[in-house]
Amino acid sequence: MTDTVKPAKTRAATATKSTKTRPEVRFRMRIRNGDAVALGPGKVDLLEAVREHGSISAAARSLDMSYRRAWLLIDELNRSLKSPATHSEQGGQSGGGCTLTPVGETIIRLYRDVEEEARRSCAKQIAELMKLIRP
Repeated sequence: MTDTVKPAKTRAATATKSTKTRPEVRFRMRIRNGDAVALGPGKVDLLEAVREHGSISAAARSLDMSYRRAWLLIDELNRSLKSPATHSEQGGQSGGGCTLTPVGETIIRLYRDVEEEARRSCAKQIAELMKLIRP
């Protein structure tokens, strides 16, 4: 099959321009709670970056995002959940940090499972759509 579905954590790393780009398929599921996006691709990307880097500031830098934006997204996510997805330690000599709770780990796993299931379930339609796209 000629379609390309990239996991979110590699999208940022491969965002550089090339002379010939290949069409890319992305699933962008969002769960809204009123006017707020309780959960979406950006928040899941951020949770993965927090897990990898151990802090909101390092996660934000890795995603080319301001610390303020990352903090607001984490805060909005945690306020939308019954139990928080992250646990932050206050700064000090070691500089504090941020880790995922079991809820945060579950969110990542379930969200990525949904993306994979959608990709598998729609593979035939995606292949047909890709045939219509100019290379």
